[in-house]
Amino acid sequence: MSTERTGMTGRGGTAAARLWGMLGVVLLALAASAMLGRYPGPYFTSPAALAHDELARRLVLNLRLPRILAALLLGATLGGSGAVFQAVFRNPLVDAGFLGVSPGAAFGASLAIVFLGGAPAVVQASAATFALLGMGASWLLSRRMRLGDDVLRLVLAGIIVSAAYSSANGVLKYLADPLRALPEITFWMLGGLWATRWPDVIQVLPVVVPCLVVLHFMRWRLNLLALRDDTAFSLGAAPQRERLVVLVVAGVAAAAVVSKAGQVGWVGLIVPHIARRIVGADTRRALPASMLLGALFVLACDDVARTLLNGEIPLGLLTSFAGAAVFAVTLLRREVRVRT
Repeated sequence: MSTERTGMTGRGGTAAARLWGMLGVVLLALAASAMLGRYPGPYFTSPAALAHDELARRLVLNLRLPRILAALLLGATLGGSGAVFQAVFRNPLVDAGFLGVSPGAAFGASLAIVFLGGAPAVVQASAATFALLGMGASWLLSRRMRLGDDVLRLVLAGIIVSAAYSSANGVLKYLADPLRALPEITFWMLGGLWATRWPDVIQVLPVVVPCLVVLHFMRWRLNLLALRDDTAFSLGAAPQRERLVVLVVAGVAAAAVVSKAGQVGWVGLIVPHIARRIVGADTRRALPASMLLGALFVLACDDVARTLLNGEIPLGLLTSFAGAAVFAVTLLRREVRVRT
């Protein structure tokens, strides 16, 4: 018995050390990212340049730092919400867009571009509104179904709402002006942080940070919510109510960042898998690990997006390419172990 407890403590200590190591890597990446850019050097801004070049200082403070913070928030939110959705739905192939959040944001942005003038603030507000409406529609539709348990009904409702949004978005693309609106829709759906400034970060912070804090403090409850309803209830949980809380919180956070950044795929899908391989399947450790790895992943992709070429590479392209490559390597490995 004592040996078993010692082993459990050892595994927990190792996972905690790895979490602290991830946090340190994220902080180092943040500092390094502030120095990466095409001005004044080809790829790197030396500290000496910041001391003597006023333009370089303004560029770092007013352009790079808000974009870096936005990338960290975007990655942490998508990674954390993906871990929540995978735990609640007991399905490793779902992410933050599973309840209609991402398709709803895409429809809202397209609607604003085609019919509401396409101003950035209007596009973001419309995207966030329809993302939340998509999540609400999925929940309401699942409550009217009579097939299966709550998790299955939510899965089916999310598929229906996402398909409806995707079809409606196709109609908007068909109606869009091919010279103005259609390129804007396409570019928004590719995802990116090129237009991020301090006001955008300040708008997102009051929504995203409280949501991530709530998810962090409820992370141990996700272990119960991943069980069947009768089992979770016997262990003292209220599965329907608590599941609704974590899904709404994760969905609101995802809607806030997606409305600013556009479609940034694969983060919420692949990052929780990597996190579970590093720290284990226990959501007490896997959820914060998903947030940290998501922040690091998106920050690294955004650094490449803004420094590799003279022009901007859409962030969504890089995250999809890198995420698919990592996912393929993970699945093709001969030994696939999940730490518990």
